Amino acid sequence: MAVLERNLSLSQRMTQELGRSIVCGEFNANESLPSEAVLCESFGVSRTAVREAVKMLSAKGLISSRQRQGIRILPEEEWNILDSDLLRWSLESNPSMRVLKEFLQMRIAIEPAAAALAAQNARPERLAAIREALERMDQAKSGSPEQALEADIDFHISILYASENRFFIRMRDFTRTALNVSIRHTNVIKSNPRGVVQDHSLVYDAIAAGDAELAKQRMHLLIDEALTFIEQELEKSVN
Repeated sequence: MAVLERNLSLSQRMTQELGRSIVCGEFNANESLPSEAVLCESFGVSRTAVREAVKMLSAKGLISSRQRQGIRILPEEEWNILDSDLLRWSLESNPSMRVLKEFLQMRIAIEPAAAALAAQNARPERLAAIREALERMDQAKSGSPEQALEADIDFHISILYASENRFFIRMRDFTRTALNVSIRHTNVIKSNPRGVVQDHSLVYDAIAAGDAELAKQRMHLLIDEALTFIEQELEKSVN
């Protein structure tokens, strides 16, 4: 384990490094982590920093720490996969198609409903935010991929806000984190920036027209296409 940089919060940096190591499988599931003393030495931090990191990772469902049992990695079903840090750790090193497929399955259950609510509830400023993101997507389609990606993500986040549903809005950090990886994969596979913008434009037009059912259908088609791409990639990896 590398010694942590001193100019960062040691407990937060240790949380990042240790959490990433657990999620990426550098430790076997259900095994004990090194002792507190060993972690202090390995990371070059104090016991206070180690204990704070353990608390943070315990809150994310990754580990449990009890006297006489040490620090143990919990089964994956206990992990808080909706935590944006945890999702980022699982995606940033070597994102699996399985994780991306599960994320898209979740999106297809939520975002069409959010789009329908946006068509019913969106205030003018919320509609303006969606339109502004769409315009940035259009401007970037033949330019910077990073700008196009950021605009694409903002488009979807803006729809969550426009739904005026507090639970959907709370999905923003999780959605932003996962979209940052997911869109990179699906847009490369589709390889048609103009088509991507047109598909998003259809969603916006339905929301702006106040047609909830049409907005729902078009968002479903948009995500279903991306899901199909990922499923095709999964099939290739099996064959």
